[in-house]
Amino acid sequence: MPSKDEVKGRAKQATGVLTGDKDLEREGKIDRVAGAVKETAKEKVDKARDWIADKVHTGNK
Repeated sequence: MPSKDEVKGRAKQATGVLTGDKDLEREGKIDRVAGAVKETAKEKVDKARDWIADKVHTGNK
């Protein structure tokens, strides 16, 4: 599921394309990428937390 930033970016990008506003289109692309990066980072943090919790729970095996 796309993040709010990705959705916002897609809307800005589409509006920029439709209106010919290159700055808005570029801003939308940046928002989309930022949203994707944030989502990936969140997933990695969650994965690391799960790994740590598993190691603590299993006695570091």
